Amino acid sequence: MAETIRIIGIDPGLRRTGWGVIDFSGNRLQFVAAGTLSSDARCDLASRLCQLYKGLSDILHQFMPHEAAVEHVFVNKDATATLKLGQARAIALLAPAQANLPVFEYAPNKVKKSVIGVGHGAKEQIHMMVKVLLPRAEFDSSDAADALALALCHSTHRTSASHYARITA
Repeated sequence: MAETIRIIGIDPGLRRTGWGVIDFSGNRLQFVAAGTLSSDARCDLASRLCQLYKGLSDILHQFMPHEAAVEHVFVNKDATATLKLGQARAIALLAPAQANLPVFEYAPNKVKKSVIGVGHGAKEQIHMMVKVLLPRAEFDSSDAADALALALCHSTHRTSASHYARITA
């Protein structure tokens, strides 16, 4: 029988960070939990980042994943928004790294291709396929659904990603 690997997917954002946890064993996938962390927009940036860090740390402690998958940041026209997203992404990388988890990063197009078969699909397609692949999945936001898609992506790429990480280390 194949070993069960628990994977957390993290879709970083300063306002909302989605997270999704799945169990992966052989070719079986099982939904564990998903949700969205929100930071208080009335607080300063440092406080908001602390809120996200504490929330992610609590989730990591509660669900005890073995590996983490985080979405690569994309660059857009608004430099300030990109910078804030990058800071939230740093928290999404830091929290699992401090919990001694291997952290893998995936570009949005790779996630889409893994989940729906093409690299430029609509969010609705991704959410529909998450429900197909994880029929018991419940998510409270598109951020949580995207995080589950990240976890699913990692479940299909984890062997090659782990091998690559060992080669480049």
